[in-house]
Amino acid sequence: MKKTTTATLFTLLALAISPMAIAQEHKHDKKDGKEHAEEDHDHDKDEKGPNGGAIVHAVEPHFEIAVTKDRKAKITFLGEDGKPIALAKQSLTATGGDRANPTRLTFAKGEGKDAESLISDKALPEGEHVQLVLQIKVTPDAKAVTERITLHLHDHED
Repeated sequence: MKKTTTATLFTLLALAISPMAIAQEHKHDKKDGKEHAEEDHDHDKDEKGPNGGAIVHAVEPHFEIAVTKDRKAKITFLGEDGKPIALAKQSLTATGGDRANPTRLTFAKGEGKDAESLISDKALPEGEHVQLVLQIKVTPDAKAVTERITLHLHDHED
């Protein structure tokens, strides 16, 4: 009889504590979800770079992703003051568009006024909201950093 009473007390105690534990865990998950979302998309769509593009903070130095008149992506790395800095050995690739037939972009150093930027080899996929998965390496031996971004091209002026 004593074992049954002890087991019953433990069961009742567990049932009494469970809702509080679940509520606390749920609250923790929401907080973590918000923090993780901010980490995954560590760019501010209201923050604009020198070329009017979005600033991406996933790597140091940060960079701006802008769109040229011919719908190519233009990557410009920025100093702490938010101004363009000289390219070093950074490299970048991007994949976007339709998942069944994705567009893969590679980047090369631009020419002329774009000599300090990386320009995509192809135009961005069609649409006003283009989702891209970027693979960024700030040095040749660095581990690639993946960043997901949505470019809102309806805001883009040609």
